[in-house]
Amino acid sequence: MKRMAVILLFGVLLSLLFYNIMQMPSAFTTDAPSYNETTRHYTEEGAHETGAINIIAAILTDYRAFDTLGETIVLFTSIVAVASVLRMAKTPMKEESDELEEGDVDE
Repeated sequence: MKRMAVILLFGVLLSLLFYNIMQMPSAFTTDAPSYNETTRHYTEEGAHETGAINIIAAILTDYRAFDTLGETIVLFTSIVAVASVLRMAKTPMKEESDELEEGDVDE
């Protein structure tokens, strides 16, 4: 039952993804969602408002600083999680083999 619910949920999410992909414009037009007043403002006024020469750096550090900070925290957390999973055990394997040899002698 639980497995069917998970499969159904993934099916609904996949259908929603495909539906949204099909709704996207097929060619580069000014009607596309990426072309809006925010984009125009960033490109036209970004260098003047921020005083930065590099418009990409200005957008990332001045306009979208909290978003960039959030992405950095997510990346850092994922790196820490992977490192904690992959770290080596503190006890070396040699101690385990020594214990086995001692147990054999006692018999």
